[in-house]
Amino acid sequence: MSQAIALVTGGSRGLGRNAALHLARQGTGIVLTYLSRADEAAAAVAEIEALGGKAAALQLDTGDTAQFAAFKDQLSDTLQTVWGRDSFDFLVNNAGMGIHVTFAETSEDQFDALVNVHLKGVFFLTQRLLPLIADGGRILNVSSGLARFSLPGYAAYGTMKGAVEALTRYMAKELGPRGIAVNVIAPGAIETDFGGGAVRDNPDANAFVAGVTAMGRAGLPDDIGGTIASLLLGDNQWMTGQRIEVSGGMYL
Repeated sequence: MSQAIALVTGGSRGLGRNAALHLARQGTGIVLTYLSRADEAAAAVAEIEALGGKAAALQLDTGDTAQFAAFKDQLSDTLQTVWGRDSFDFLVNNAGMGIHVTFAETSEDQFDALVNVHLKGVFFLTQRLLPLIADGGRILNVSSGLARFSLPGYAAYGTMKGAVEALTRYMAKELGPRGIAVNVIAPGAIETDFGGGAVRDNPDANAFVAGVTAMGRAGLPDDIGGTIASLLLGDNQWMTGQRIEVSGGMYL
C-alpha cells in the first residue's frame, strides 16, 4: 500500500506545522504550503525528514485564487517526483490570519482580506484540487470556537469561520459519492503566535482563557495537532459533515 499523503495549507508555522509533524510521525507524507517565510517552511521540512519522513514545501497565497491553477500543476509535479503518485489523500485547509477589530470599526478591506483567505480561498482551492484528491480521502477544514461563542473584536473572523462550517456540510454532501469524508475542526484559544501571540505571551489573556475553560488552561498546539492526526488517520471514515470543537470546554 502506498504511503498516505497530506496537504496542509499554512503548514510552515503554528497549528499547521504541529499537525504536519503529528501526521509525519505516524508515517504520512507531507506537502505544506507557506506564504512568505521560505526559511520556516524549509525548517519544517527538515524536521519531518529528520523523523524519517518525506515532505515538500510549496509557496501559496491561499487568498489569491489566481495562483490556484499553477499551484495545482506544481503540486501534481511534486506528488509524482517525491512519491510517484498522481493523487493525495488528506487536505487540511488550515492557512489563516486574524484581525482583531470591533464590528463598528471593521473596514471593507479588512473584511475582504478575511473572506479571501478563510472562505473564498478554502472554497476554490478545494474545488481546484478535487481531481488530485484520492477517492476515499478526507478533507478537514479549520474553523474556530469563535463561530460558536462571541468575543468583542472577532465579528468578521467569526463570521468567516461560521461560513466555513456551513461549507463543510455542503462539501460532505457532494463529495460523499466519492467516499471523501469532510469535517471541520474548531480550535479554542491556543498558545501560538496567532493574533500576535496574545494567548501564549500575555499572562492576563492566558489566565482569562483558563478561567472560562472547563479543563482549566489554554490550549497547546499539540492538543490540536494530535486531534487533526487522529481525525485523518483514525477509524472514523463514517463520520462526515461534522463540527469537532477542540477547546478544552471553553464557554460551556
